[in-house]
Amino acid sequence: MRTALYPGTFDPMTNGHLSLVRRACQVFDQVIVGVADNTPKRPLFTLEERVDMAREALAGESQVLVEPFSGLTVDHAVKRGACALLRGLRAVSDVEYEFQLALMNRRLHRPIQTVFLMTDYQWLYISSTIVKAAASHGADVRELVPDGVNRRLMEKYAKGEVRQGTPCLAPPYGGFSPD
Repeated sequence: MRTALYPGTFDPMTNGHLSLVRRACQVFDQVIVGVADNTPKRPLFTLEERVDMAREALAGESQVLVEPFSGLTVDHAVKRGACALLRGLRAVSDVEYEFQLALMNRRLHRPIQTVFLMTDYQWLYISSTIVKAAASHGADVRELVPDGVNRRLMEKYAKGEVRQGTPCLAPPYGGFSPD
C-alpha cells in the first residue's frame, strides 16, 4: 500500500488543504494528515481542536487518516510506513522554502520522497493565516473553509478569543453570529 503523509499545522484547515488531500487520494492508497504539535507558530486553535476539525472535514474520505504528531516529520513518516511526504505549492514564494525542506528530509531519510502538488487555481490566494486575518475582523470566510472550521472560527472571534496566532490582533467588530 502506498501511503503519503501530509504534515501541517492546519490552523485552521482550509478548502485548499482539502482539495490537496482529495487529489492525493487519486495518487496514493492512503493519505495520513499529520497535524503537527511542535510548531514554531502560535496556533489559534489547540492541537485537539485542529485534529477534530480536520477529522470532521475529512470524515467522508475512506482513504484518509487524521492524527496528531510531534517530532521530526520524516521520523513520523517512517513510523507510519509512508513512502512520501505530500506538500502543496501555491506560488513561487513557496518553492524555495519547500525545496530546502524536501532536501533536508531527504538527507535525514533518503527513501522518503517528497511529492509536490500545485493547489487548485481557486485556492491560490488563501492560506490559514489570511483566513484568520479576515475572520478576525468579521469577514465571511464560509467559501474558504469547511463548515465546521467556519463555525469554530466565528465562535472564537465572537467570544473575543484573539491569540497571537491571529495576524490581526484587534478584536472583530460585531455583526456576525457563530451559526
